[in-house]
Amino acid sequence: MENRLQIAGVVGNSPETRYSPAGIPIARFTLRHQSQQSEAGMQRQVLCNIGVVASGEALLQIVQQLQTGEGVRVIGFLARANNRQGENRLILHADSIETITI
Repeated sequence: MENRLQIAGVVGNSPETRYSPAGIPIARFTLRHQSQQSEAGMQRQVLCNIGVVASGEALLQIVQQLQTGEGVRVIGFLARANNRQGENRLILHADSIETITI
């Protein structure tokens, strides 16, 4: 079963790029999401920041064009931010990134 998460928001910081030992570019940035959701029949304001990792040349070309505050939609999967035991922080590994108007 393939599960993908889709979330929209704005770029929270200038993307940073590094390269894996195999030479694969890995870009990181923070996505700031704000929305209003219905929960238990009540409206709830949702605010969150989530780290995004974009790997590979194709996504690097997109990420390098992003500006802080620009609207984006990211589709990907969630994973732990690192391999340390007990670490519960999640990060979104992007499969696709597109700019949007927010």
